[in-house]
Amino acid sequence: MKTTLDLPDHLVRQAKQRALQQGRTLKELVAEYIRHGLHGVPCPPVDAACDQVTLDPAGLPVFRSEPASGRPEIDLATALQLEQQALALEDLRRAGLSS
Repeated sequence: MKTTLDLPDHLVRQAKQRALQQGRTLKELVAEYIRHGLHGVPCPPVDAACDQVTLDPAGLPVFRSEPASGRPEIDLATALQLEQQALALEDLRRAGLSS
């Protein structure tokens, strides 16, 4: 059943972040929380590993890597260069040209 809820923005951002961290949809998360609330069962705690994904002030996901993962840190200039390369390859693919 569909319904519309008017919720505070910060609460929706937190719920979206939690759903993203748990690899679930917002619908699944909210349904579980409502079920738990109706039955008086406390909601499950968030796994500590979920700290790897947070939301920035604009509500976009920020992925953090483990320092010991062996992956190099990428600075902003490198990230922008990689993004431009990916966009150029996508443009070529969409135009039907070889990449």
